[in-house]
Amino acid sequence: MEIIRNSTQFSYFTLGAYVDTQMFKYLYFMIILSLYVFTVGSNVLLIVVICVNRSLHEPMYMFLCSLFVNELYGSTGLFPFLLLQILSDVHTVSAPLCFLQVFCIYLYASVEFSNLAAMSYDRYMSICYPLQYHTLMMSNKVALLIAVTWIPPLLAVCVTTCLSASLQLCGNVINKVYCNNHSIIILGCHGTTVNNLYELTAASVTVCVPLSVILYTYTRILKICFSGSKQTRQKAVSTCTPHLASLLNFSFGVSFEILQSRFDMSHVPNMLRIFLSVYFLTCQPLFNPVMYGLNMSKIRTICKNLLLGYVGKSRILIKIVQIEKQEINYTDMKNERFYI
Repeated sequence: MEIIRNSTQFSYFTLGAYVDTQMFKYLYFMIILSLYVFTVGSNVLLIVVICVNRSLHEPMYMFLCSLFVNELYGSTGLFPFLLLQILSDVHTVSAPLCFLQVFCIYLYASVEFSNLAAMSYDRYMSICYPLQYHTLMMSNKVALLIAVTWIPPLLAVCVTTCLSASLQLCGNVINKVYCNNHSIIILGCHGTTVNNLYELTAASVTVCVPLSVILYTYTRILKICFSGSKQTRQKAVSTCTPHLASLLNFSFGVSFEILQSRFDMSHVPNMLRIFLSVYFLTCQPLFNPVMYGLNMSKIRTICKNLLLGYVGKSRILIKIVQIEKQEINYTDMKNERFYI
């Protein structure tokens, strides 16, 4: 009974994966801050570009916009937290904030898989049914698919977080650099069977259902490519390559995190374990805007025009300022001569 009574008094968690980096912590802080600023800037830029330009108000770009919003959300759930912890001498986090981070990270991962599945379905409709594409992918259907990528994961993660928050814990040390749901379940004194079963079921559905959709759509796309024209193959390669690269990159990061949570990875160097555990949360939000920004010709062209337009306006403003300065100097010289 004493263990149960004490377990209800934990108001904070200790993150045990942090090591004393001494003066290097400022270097790590600047690196992570630079990554976060670049991640936010690139994702916000592409969201604004898609929203402002009517030529990009198509299903594919709407799904991309949803993806970039999720990247912003996921990176914000981790980066500010890491920045604070790096500069801190005591690596603790309050229990409510820890459960909030669990909610943010799990929702990000769930929505990412769902969004990639919706994008693969869109590519399937575009490549396999090009003539009926705009009829089949009306705006209301696109809105419904985007809602499906967000609402079911939101409800599932809410249940996950509530189950974990209700656990009676026998410890408060999490061997991670951020709050992880499975690590919290391990700390449970008893009655974790429901949590383990629900987490396993939710994770299976979150991963297996989107991957099944992706596998089916790409099987059909490959079939069309082999039997279709050269133009169809080029269209498939240009639009599916960044999507496949994004899927493989994210799947790699998530797979390592799942393996690390379930198996003993003590033989892996500590710094490598830390890097790979945050890979899907740090690299994916940076990888997607760069990949799609460089590979999607419409987005690349609009971004280039915006940049060139900004540079051109800056040069014009500089010239105007220089001319005004010359006019002021000329006026001053005339006034001096007049007084003389």
